[in-house]
Amino acid sequence: MNASTAVSLVLELGDPSPAPETAALPVWPSAPALAVAVDELRGRPALVDYADCWALRRRLAAAALGHALVVQGGDCAEMFAEVSDRTTDRKRTQLTDLGRRLSEATGLPSVLVGRMAGQFAKPRSCAYEPGPDGVEIPVYRGDAVNTMVPTLAGRAAEPRRLLTAYECSGAVLRRLSQGAGEPVWTSHESMLTEYEEPLVRRDAGTQARFASSGHLLWVGERTRSATGPQVSLLAGVDNPVAVKLGPSATPAEVAELVEVLDPHRQPGRLALIPRLGAARVHDRLPALVAAAASAGAHPVWLCDPMHGNTVKLADGRKTRAVTDVVTEVREFVAAIRSGGQRPAGLHLECTPDDVTECVPAREDIGMPLPRYESGCDPRLGPEQTEQVLDAFADALAASSRLETVS
Repeated sequence: MNASTAVSLVLELGDPSPAPETAALPVWPSAPALAVAVDELRGRPALVDYADCWALRRRLAAAALGHALVVQGGDCAEMFAEVSDRTTDRKRTQLTDLGRRLSEATGLPSVLVGRMAGQFAKPRSCAYEPGPDGVEIPVYRGDAVNTMVPTLAGRAAEPRRLLTAYECSGAVLRRLSQGAGEPVWTSHESMLTEYEEPLVRRDAGTQARFASSGHLLWVGERTRSATGPQVSLLAGVDNPVAVKLGPSATPAEVAELVEVLDPHRQPGRLALIPRLGAARVHDRLPALVAAAASAGAHPVWLCDPMHGNTVKLADGRKTRAVTDVVTEVREFVAAIRSGGQRPAGLHLECTPDDVTECVPAREDIGMPLPRYESGCDPRLGPEQTEQVLDAFADALAASSRLETVS
């Protein structure tokens, strides 16, 4: 990487100051149109079954207690145009292969969770970005909100897109249900309460409320306030739920989130997903682990080694160095083990496609990225994903040997 390239890079390594909610969430231009879309969603059938959500909770409980491992992965942002049986089959095959690879390396069963059938919206750090002519336009927020077309019209939030997100999610779920072998559960970020709330249902047998948009929902770094609408929604449903923990997360916030989302301290109910950045894990994660342990929680600790290691390029695209991703995975395992809890798995942005969105090492930042196809953040390609998975398995084995010796 030459000097001129180096100065054009902007390191984002897990911004310690989360974006304000006004930037993270969309502003819908028409309240009546939004109300119509929400009403339509309220009248549509549930996308997932309560029984399946509880089946996943039981599998996640095993992971929380050290009897299984989780592989959660998929696109940064799903796109409507890419939804097809073939695409779903390829994503399922990748997850199945990764689960088999991890099980063979560790001797533990794998729980497969896709970032799919609902990952159509993305929170953003900034509400606007320069358009092709230099004039600011709204940012792309995922196909459930607007389009990638870089014009004012293309970036306008359109409530009817919520209905298309529902239809596309249903198509993916129907295809997944036709597959044989190990089940693949679905997950997505519950950013859009306009979408999630009208899809909350009550199970006929238990009368319990559950989010019917996906099996597992998570709250992102930008919307994880314990008193915010996203956390409040998840607190009121029986699904397994998760929270991303970025560099600004404090032990007090972790304790509060445990109390709100997992008041009965049930293994399998709550996953905590640190996304700190390779350089911050050693210093910051142990205190968060201690806070969860002191609160009596048995969370499913999943490592998101992607978001804290992001580098923004001069052309607006982002990349990540696989060496940084691997370093965070190893530091994560060490920190969780040192805190007396169990590393339960990985949360990855990955694809079965042969993309060049992440670079091999930090010194490769600035190299050409000819096959950059992500709708938002960079994903690991197939070989890179296996490299990260293998690093996780190796770190688990190494930590187990240390425990045996000690």
